[in-house]
Amino acid sequence: MSGKKKPLVVVTRKLPDSTETRMRELFDTRLNLDDTPLTPAQLAEAVRTADVLVPTVTDQITAEILDQPEAKLKLIAHFGNGVNNLDVAAAHARGITVTNTPKVLTEDTADMTMALILAGPRRLIEGSAILTEGKEWAGWSPTWMLGHRLGGKRLGIVGMGRIGQALARRAQTFGMQIHYHNRRPVAARIEEELNATYWESLDQMLARMDIISVNCPHTPATFHLLSARRLKLIRKDAYVVNTARGEIIDETTLIKMLEDNELAGAALDVFEHEPAVNPKLVRLAKAGKVTLLPHMGSATVEGRNDTGEKVIINIRTFLDGHKPPDRVLPNML
Repeated sequence: MSGKKKPLVVVTRKLPDSTETRMRELFDTRLNLDDTPLTPAQLAEAVRTADVLVPTVTDQITAEILDQPEAKLKLIAHFGNGVNNLDVAAAHARGITVTNTPKVLTEDTADMTMALILAGPRRLIEGSAILTEGKEWAGWSPTWMLGHRLGGKRLGIVGMGRIGQALARRAQTFGMQIHYHNRRPVAARIEEELNATYWESLDQMLARMDIISVNCPHTPATFHLLSARRLKLIRKDAYVVNTARGEIIDETTLIKMLEDNELAGAALDVFEHEPAVNPKLVRLAKAGKVTLLPHMGSATVEGRNDTGEKVIINIRTFLDGHKPPDRVLPNML
């Protein structure tokens, strides 16, 4: 029987039971059973003592946190796809490998995005509130609570990666016309399959769409990609949907435009200062001008379990002396 010491793995948040159980079997695992986010000091201590850190999107792993004397940390196995909360360059410079969990939450996020695209034009949240908040309903009427059909509408997808493409496939079945902006066009066969129109100019696309869906990752280059200037290009009868990251949209300007009826509506699953939600957005939601969800886009049992499995594969591959399958390098961002 081997007496080799197991590597210490520190997990920053409560993960699915199956993931935590398997981690305990394989590693010396320190869990966070009460799911309270770790403080910067606790994260720094984990960097000093752990062989592997398993953070999530709520953990800000900065260069300062990584800069610990005699740190043991060799791998950051991120539980999630987006790594905007990690200073990947600083980790790389210190010889720390970073992995994420791509291709796991594509379909779940695309499902939720399509739901939000439906929610705004069809006034789903407003209609539900009539019955659940004690408001008076006189019954069906031919001119009451009228929304807009999706068929024939132009959907502008900002970011035609895996999620953007999955969304386009769903939107096609609703008869929507697919348009997109990306750093570069997707492969011709994908464009043909999706019957998608590429716009090199984001400005020009925004000015012509009925619904704008933000599906690109948050990087320094995409911070406030939908800036005040660009938001002003969007038509007054258009809707904005965001299931990517809140920092991609200038939220202050978006709120002002909704208050001034310069947009038909918005549907947001993410927020610029998450977990804080601007009280003005809440008021707009109560007035039926915006749909708000608490970052639920990837929240499925199946998706979380699949994410946990990917994390474990990345850790085991790394500890076995091989390159993990989901390495993230600075030049990839």
